[in-house]
Amino acid sequence: FILGGMMSIDFGGPLNKAAYVFGTASLAGADGSAVSSPFMAAVMIGGMVPPVAIAIATQCFRSKFTEKDRKSFVSTFVMGLAFITEGAIPFAAEDPMRVIPSCAIGAAVAGALSMYFGCSVPAHGGIFVFGVVQNTGMYLVSLAVGSVVGAVLLGVLKKKV
Repeated sequence: FILGGMMSIDFGGPLNKAAYVFGTASLAGADGSAVSSPFMAAVMIGGMVPPVAIAIATQCFRSKFTEKDRKSFVSTFVMGLAFITEGAIPFAAEDPMRVIPSCAIGAAVAGALSMYFGCSVPAHGGIFVFGVVQNTGMYLVSLAVGSVVGAVLLGVLKKKV
């Protein structure tokens, strides 16, 4: 829960980077070999959720977003899948009091579910490393649930345009 949330609090800032460094450090085994890490899985999914949640919200709560926001659906969604958390920055800069908590809670839920389901990854890279995710099905469920939680919270909290 904590690692997923940290990835979304500042969208690429120092808290995000602290969680990311912890996750990447967990990829090293005692003998220096690469290992599959549940911590990195929680970190990666926590970084994917914010842009994906925002993209979903732009389509499900259309009256709460400008036409420009709604048109950014594809690019924002793809950035999320590619583990580019910074795709959420334009939305957070415009409405930080609603976007940041919504995304952080969704990312935290996804990270916690990922750990609960025993998912792990030996690398980072978003959808590009899903082929090596252990327990891929439940990892996708974690991503979907966290993204929907974030999108619904954002839709409820955000005011109409």
